[in-house]
Amino acid sequence: MQDYQVTGMSCAACSARVEKTVKGVENVTSCTVNLLTGTMQVEGTAEPSAVIRAVQNAGYGAALKPPAQPTAPDEGEAARASRAIRTRLFASLGLLLPLMYLSMGYTMADFPLPAFLRARPTLIALIQMILALAVMVINRRFFISGFRAVLHRAPNMDTLVALGSGVSFAWSLYETAVILLAETAGDIAAAHHGLHRLYFESAAMILALITVGKLLESRAKGKTTTALRALMDLAPATATVLRDGVETLVPASEVGEGEIFLVRPGESIPVDGVVVDGHGAVDESPLTGESIPVDKSEGDGVWGATINHAGFLRCRATAVGEKTALSQIVRMVSDAAAGKPPIAKIADKVSGIFVPAVLGIALLTTLVWCIAEQDFAFALARGIGVLVISCPCALGLATPVAVMVGNGVGAKNGILFKNATALETAGSTAIVALDKTGTVTEGRPTVTDVLPAEGVTVQELLWVASSVEAKSEHPLATAIVVYCREHGIFSGEVTDFQNVTGKGVSGTLEGQTLFGGKADFIGERVAIPETVTATADRLSDHGKTALYFATAEKYLGMIAVADTIKPDSAAAIRELKKMGLQVVMLTGDHPRTAQAIAEQAGIDRVIAGVLPDGKAAAIEALREEGKVAMVGDGINDAPALTVADTGVAIGAGTDVAMDAADIVLMHSTLRDVPAAIRLSRATLRNVKQNLFWAFFYNAVCIPVAAGVLYPVWGIVLTPMWGAAAMSLSSVFVVSNALRLNFARIYPKNNEGTQAPKDQKEEIPVSVTMKVEGMMCPHCEAHVTKALCAIDGVVNAVASHKEGTVVVTLAPDATVSTDTLKAAVEAQGYRVVGS
Repeated sequence: MQDYQVTGMSCAACSARVEKTVKGVENVTSCTVNLLTGTMQVEGTAEPSAVIRAVQNAGYGAALKPPAQPTAPDEGEAARASRAIRTRLFASLGLLLPLMYLSMGYTMADFPLPAFLRARPTLIALIQMILALAVMVINRRFFISGFRAVLHRAPNMDTLVALGSGVSFAWSLYETAVILLAETAGDIAAAHHGLHRLYFESAAMILALITVGKLLESRAKGKTTTALRALMDLAPATATVLRDGVETLVPASEVGEGEIFLVRPGESIPVDGVVVDGHGAVDESPLTGESIPVDKSEGDGVWGATINHAGFLRCRATAVGEKTALSQIVRMVSDAAAGKPPIAKIADKVSGIFVPAVLGIALLTTLVWCIAEQDFAFALARGIGVLVISCPCALGLATPVAVMVGNGVGAKNGILFKNATALETAGSTAIVALDKTGTVTEGRPTVTDVLPAEGVTVQELLWVASSVEAKSEHPLATAIVVYCREHGIFSGEVTDFQNVTGKGVSGTLEGQTLFGGKADFIGERVAIPETVTATADRLSDHGKTALYFATAEKYLGMIAVADTIKPDSAAAIRELKKMGLQVVMLTGDHPRTAQAIAEQAGIDRVIAGVLPDGKAAAIEALREEGKVAMVGDGINDAPALTVADTGVAIGAGTDVAMDAADIVLMHSTLRDVPAAIRLSRATLRNVKQNLFWAFFYNAVCIPVAAGVLYPVWGIVLTPMWGAAAMSLSSVFVVSNALRLNFARIYPKNNEGTQAPKDQKEEIPVSVTMKVEGMMCPHCEAHVTKALCAIDGVVNAVASHKEGTVVVTLAPDATVSTDTLKAAVEAQGYRVVGS
């Protein structure tokens, strides 16, 4: 497959023309043209020179892109194009204001003018001509592109614009000559009346309004530029390698396969590799999206652009350059963007038929009236009337005005559509694929459960945990320290602190040795009750990570940490389901953790354990079932966001995700996903209404302008009334688009879906009771079932060996000890203490 850069395309008709032309080249088997990126992918054995020559013969420019490692395209070209369009628009509007004052204000509303101008209608006409001509010169690209397309037998939207503006200007020149003759003959009244037949303002207005739409479209040109650059910037510039036993700092691009490289705490891993010595906690969120670092030891794989938070790693490079996982992501984003054509505008699709049809009707109209023995002026007026009334202003405005209003409504609600294509495609979504970390969940570990051992209070456990974890760099430790501070518990001063990478931490506080970490690390020092282990297993089933704490003499308790779902995720997912959409969670996390989060959020379908290429492949598979909207926030989501029919980025996520997506949710709430889909549907419906009106208007008015009513009723539509009808059609289209401001994109009952931002999480309450009479696991099951049936009881863990029951209560529970005791004794057991 060969990649080409194509220049000169302005609409879907252009890209279709290029694609059709190249497909006709001998030995070309497939051709895909992307209007947004200006790229073309060609498969087959055809010579590049033949392909380039075919594109040039079609009226466009082409150049072969040399095969190389993906690089971010030049964002300056897209920025310059947008600036040029914006400059043209502002300059056009500046000239249009005085033109409208003379043509509409003075002529129709008798706005004031200097006396010397009022006495010289020809001068008024000439000033209008100069202003209109200036606007036409500023926007000459429409004429160049439009008439060039005609020469290549492929009329496009630029042809329609140029035709409407040019005919209006030409007719106005003729009327200016008539005004001049009348004024020269001394008939000032007739000369003033002739000002009503000028359409210079139409010639300029068409160009200015269509330029608004062109400005909107230009913003999509550089969609992947910053995304690709940000992806590439993730890789560190340098790497520390061992060469001849000496540590050497080299550019990361010079690391060879098989070389040993070193990664210290806080450093990024330069290339893909495998750990040969050492331990570390690596943040793999750039690739997997998982917020909790993964412990690494000998034999474990590591990937470039991930970050080693703690520990020292000695690794052997297994993939460098284009072979690394990061480079593959860059390649996928680049290829997906280049091979994803935008939806062609309906107006572009019909322009190839509409333009020659209007020209034919105008010519036929003139000939018919000449044959009918009408004078040539009458016949010509009817033909020009057809051209003027079929001016494509309403047709050209139908899409961009609705898109502009829809974008404004979205922006007011924190929903940013990157281009018009996003507005068109989001509404037809059938499947919504949600990333887990940072999208459905908060994206950071937080404390969920505090379970102190018997005889230890919640505050004592938190104080010990905060103190021993305060000097650790591990994110789980940070989560515990932050949680304690939020609840008014601050760390003590720990000495002799030690961090055993991948296992736990230790230190001395007030003469007592404290330990915190994984079960095996604590189990080597003190005995952990079986009931605690059972509770930990149950917490693990719910996607929670348990950390244990102890002194040198006894076990103190357990704290569970997890990435919790956002307060409004479940409500948003219910909304999506009510809209008839299928919701799928797509994550690189462990299936058990993913399933636990999915159950809390109300998601029925889960695809877990997938890396970036797997996510993109999963989206491709889902697209066979219907149009897919992918919602994500991480770098690892970029390929899937680009492959999906609609990519949606959570605003609090990475710049890469936001740049690769079609829609950005600035409020970082899933509630905006159904809102964006509703807004898309409303906008697309509005566009269809506008297009229907534009075509209906032409279908009715063109025959009237041609004079079909004249033989029966003597009714003719002069070019002046044709221009007025054209203007009214534009007003109708704009007014209809403005109705989008009143579109309801959120349900009436959306209040209360989010918890107050200042609301603090309460510490779960744990109660331990001593129970006599439990002899076996069946006894434990009876007690657990009875306790869990009580409102306010979150969990209960019974142990017949220990003779205890640990009951976890909800933060706001009002369950008394007597109620718990009664429930246990009702099963035939006796509570002897608590």
